[in-house]
Amino acid sequence: MTMLSGWMMGPAALWLALATGGAAHAADCSITVGLVMELTGPAGEYGQAGAKSVEMAFRDLNAAGGAQGCKLVTDTRDSHSTGTLAVDAATQLVQLKHVPVIIGGIISSVTIPILTAVTAPAKVVQVSPASSSPTLTELGRQGKTNGIFFRTITSDALQGVAAAKYALDKGLKKIAVIHVNNDFGVNMVKEFAVAYKALGGTIVSTTPYNEKQSSYDSEATAAMSGSPDALYLVSTPVDGATIARAWVAGGGPQKFLLNDGMNSPDFIDSVGAQYLNDAYGTSSGTAPTPSTTYFNDNYKTFSGLDPANPAADRSYDAGAIVGLAIAAAGSQEPLAIRDAIYKVTDPKGTPVGAGQEGLAKALSLLKEGKPIRYEGVIGPIAFDKVGDITGPFRLWKITDGKVTTTGEMSTDEVNALKAKLGGQ
Repeated sequence: MTMLSGWMMGPAALWLALATGGAAHAADCSITVGLVMELTGPAGEYGQAGAKSVEMAFRDLNAAGGAQGCKLVTDTRDSHSTGTLAVDAATQLVQLKHVPVIIGGIISSVTIPILTAVTAPAKVVQVSPASSSPTLTELGRQGKTNGIFFRTITSDALQGVAAAKYALDKGLKKIAVIHVNNDFGVNMVKEFAVAYKALGGTIVSTTPYNEKQSSYDSEATAAMSGSPDALYLVSTPVDGATIARAWVAGGGPQKFLLNDGMNSPDFIDSVGAQYLNDAYGTSSGTAPTPSTTYFNDNYKTFSGLDPANPAADRSYDAGAIVGLAIAAAGSQEPLAIRDAIYKVTDPKGTPVGAGQEGLAKALSLLKEGKPIRYEGVIGPIAFDKVGDITGPFRLWKITDGKVTTTGEMSTDEVNALKAKLGGQ
């Protein structure tokens, strides 16, 4: 990787230069981070919100002083919600643009191919805001990620357990499953099914589907066999709306369990709010901080989008962590940035938050050589050795066309339940 000549000085001299002339220098250089986002296709709503969130984080960082005295900029590519196209985009960013970091994808079926085909072999840092497949944890444990992968969402290995308990708590005891036929959908249903059955629930049918079909009437009809009292729909907003409409039109019960990301205004509008008043779901939750308030108060003005959009909150955090890590690393070397990610999310570090003021404090502490703990929009963030985080799970319900939070399951509660079920 090529570094700007100003970065060749030692860290102390670099920070002195920034303190005396950083504002002028920041206007003279830029550091590019690659974004591979699902801007179109079934997960387009996720990617559009995610890209805007990263841009907002970089805006705030640049207003706070930038990274290494330079402006952070994005080179954003559309994966079209397709793994092969995502790999092409990531390859261009790594081999031609020489970016040190890629943020993306949003969905696991995009993130995993980027990781295995591009970023891991090249040892380029990759941060996914919303890919929750347990496969990513396994790749890390097997040493196949070269330690360069991080994500700001909890694994489905835990979320499936939370969803199972929530479904039964809401009286959904006999359920049909329709799921997207990819790594995310298969693994989510696998984790859910083990917990749901162990807790006393009955799955009457499991029907996979392929993305981007014009009709899902046959899948909906197949799922209704066995007279379920609800549908567990593991999908994305566009395809999910088509499936839900087919389910309702075919006479399926208007009771739903939905995966994270389906708490989408577009999904609700497309299906019809009147059919979703008994729709429940789980999402990787938040532990509210001042950063949460800041983001919720400012995101719509910046982006024109609702801050409740799937992946919006955790994409801001991905952008902020990457930007702070670049600042802390003092170079564009990917492995230095990887190590710095742990420094800016150090549980023993000084707490810092989102927004220009919070990020300026973070940059000041980093200049002093001090570790920080970024407490983000989704809460305090700390990564384990394979780049995973832990956090609570939000329990929600759709009421009169709006998503409302009904409760929360802590990570400890889910871990305890998972351990108990594993012993049966």
